[in-house]
This record gives sequence, structure tokens and C-alpha cells, in this order.
Amino acid sequence: MNEDTKVNISWLPQDPIDASSPENISATDSSSIPVLKPELIVNPWDIVLCTSGTLISCENAIVVLIIFHNPSLRAPMFLLIGSLALADLLAGVGLIVNFIFAYLLQSEAAKLVTVGLIAASFCASVCSLLAITVDRYLSLYYALTYNSERTVTFTYVMLIFLWGASTCVGLLPIMGWNCLKDESTCSVIRPLTKNNAAALSVSFLLMFALMLQLYIQICKIVMRHAHQIALQHHFLATSHYVTTRKGVSTLAIILGTFAACWMPFTLYSLIADYTYPSIYTYATLLPATYNSVINPVIYAFRNQEIQKALWLICCGCIPPSVSQRARSPSDV
Repeated sequence: MNEDTKVNISWLPQDPIDASSPENISATDSSSIPVLKPELIVNPWDIVLCTSGTLISCENAIVVLIIFHNPSLRAPMFLLIGSLALADLLAGVGLIVNFIFAYLLQSEAAKLVTVGLIAASFCASVCSLLAITVDRYLSLYYALTYNSERTVTFTYVMLIFLWGASTCVGLLPIMGWNCLKDESTCSVIRPLTKNNAAALSVSFLLMFALMLQLYIQICKIVMRHAHQIALQHHFLATSHYVTTRKGVSTLAIILGTFAACWMPFTLYSLIADYTYPSIYTYATLLPATYNSVINPVIYAFRNQEIQKALWLICCGCIPPSVSQRARSPSDV
């Protein structure tokens, strides 16, 4: 059958060719010599994913270099931001390498390695986001003891755990947890199995629920701190309202962006399998990659210390508007 002889060069399941279509029947009747219809050499969706990977790699490489070459950026918060940037950088590299291997090195081994790298990188990215949320909560809830050695140790434990778990996820396809021998068990991402994709999707939903709960608690703490500052400095009620509204808006943007990027692909992975048209997989996976583009803007480039380091690298000076800006309770 045509499905058995077709070469699948993409990492996503390809739409099957209907052998009973009028075009195939007319081609068979018109001549005994097989006529090869021209096919699209490069999938435009793969080009878009590769372009997205290039943007992700360049953007997050800047953050990684800034944190790595600046000794002052060694606090737990910056370690977690660096972990997020490194995970997104590897995800972008994985998308680029997958595109190269899919069209230049068409082998099952290369497919397993690249899909494993992409799965591990995105898993580390989501886990780093959760770790940043936990760190922000602890920095507000235990404000007096946050800068202790205990916090640094806890941060390293989180980093070891999240990267160890993400590495295990990436090694699963290579170690045999794949659908290469039984395509009926494939998920929307080949060669990940349906069970693997479902487990990752459920894990994401649990982490998102935990992040939502933590950010609700962060919002309450920010509102309480803003109210205390307003009372101490005899601010007007409107100032307190503006500050708390800014903090709530910031948290809403963080969670809303995260959910908008990842929720479509997560829910689609739960209900779909390899028989679904690949265009749906591309359409839901592409927004997930955009989260790695947005992460540096939300978590890195908005940070005052990283802004100073970036200004020093680019211009050799720090603008007064950046150096003199004070941190407010809404900067969460």
C-alpha cells in the first residue's frame, strides 16, 4: 500500500494518501507506466518551526551569556532564570537540528535523538517556570530569611531535580519507549507513544495548577505588602489601588501567556493520536514554541540587573532611568 512505501521524513505523523482518489484512478487507467506527481520537497510548517527555533536560540543565548559572564548575577533568582534560558536555548537548537536531520540525514536514530532533545528541553523549560514561581513565592513569604545559605541550597536541589527529570524524559524514546515498531501506539509527535504524550500532558496540567495556586498566594502577599507600605508612608488609597492592580495585571499576563501558549497543544495531545491530520499538530505546537520566545522578555529583560548588564554590553553605560529606578511591590 502507499502508506507502507511512503518515506516519512518529518517528526510528525504525515497525512495518509488516499489510493482510491479520482486522481490516482485516472493515472492508473491512462497508462501502464507509473506517473510520479510532484510533491512539496520542504514542508512550510517545518520551515516556520525552524525559523522559530532560530529566534529562540538567538534570544535565549543572549540571556545565558549575560548571566554566565556576570559574576554579580549568581543569586538564586538569576540561576533559575539562567536555567529557563538554557532550556529554551536547547529547545531552539533542537528545532533547528530536527529540521536539518529531517531533510539531510533521514535516519530513525537521528529522529530519536532530536525528538528526545526537544522533549527534554521543553520539559526543562516548563519545570524552570515552576521553579521560578516557587522561588518568587518563597522570596515574599520568607522575606527576612530568603537570602540565606538555605535558599541557595534549595535552589540547587530544584535545579538538579528538574534537569534530572527532564533528561530522563528525553532519554525515554532512545531507550525503547517509542512507537517505531508499532505505529498504532504513536502520539501526535512521532516517535513518542500515546502513553508518553498523555503522561507529559497530565504532568503539565498539574504543574500549571500548582503555578496558579502559588501565584494566587503571591498576589495576596503583594496586596498585603502594598497596603502596609501605603499606611507607613501615608499614601492615598488610589496609590495603593494602582500598585496592587499593577501587580495583579503582571501575574495575569504571566499566567495567561503561559496557558495560551501551552494549553492548546497539551489538550490536543490528550485527545488526538497519529491518525489525526498533522496540520492540527503543527497549529497547536507552534504556539508552544512561542512561549520560549516570550520567556526572556517576561523573566529576563524586565529584570533591572539584567537590563544594566545588557546596557553595559551594548553601550558601555547605564542610562539614569534604569540605574535609578526603584523596585515596587508590583515587581513580582
